[in-house]
Amino acid sequence: MSLLNTILSKLGLATAEASPAPSGGAAASGAAPPTGAPAPTPVSLVDVTKKLEGLAAASPHKSNWRTSIADLLKLLEIDNSYAARKELATELGCPVELMDDSAKMNMWLHKTVLRKLAENGGNVPQELLD
Repeated sequence: MSLLNTILSKLGLATAEASPAPSGGAAASGAAPPTGAPAPTPVSLVDVTKKLEGLAAASPHKSNWRTSIADLLKLLEIDNSYAARKELATELGCPVELMDDSAKMNMWLHKTVLRKLAENGGNVPQELLD
């Protein structure tokens, strides 16, 4: 499971990974593949702020998840080491010029993760996305 999908799963959001193609389907039988894409599945919104504030309130550690990707990951009980953050940044397509500057990479990563949460059914306040 990708790191992004782990984050989405911990917050109760649908994962971004596509389901594997069924074996022995239309392509295997020689039939033409379907022409239209499947209808999107409606996603119920998850109040990301409420969930994270609840986790922060229950945690004995002070958390600044609104501005820190390391704190956000720690709050979700996901490895927040530099190596893990760099892996997540690579997974999400962080520009190469930011990868060697940990502060710039972390800021990009925090905004990108919040944007991905919003794209996958998370209700994220606009001020956290700007």
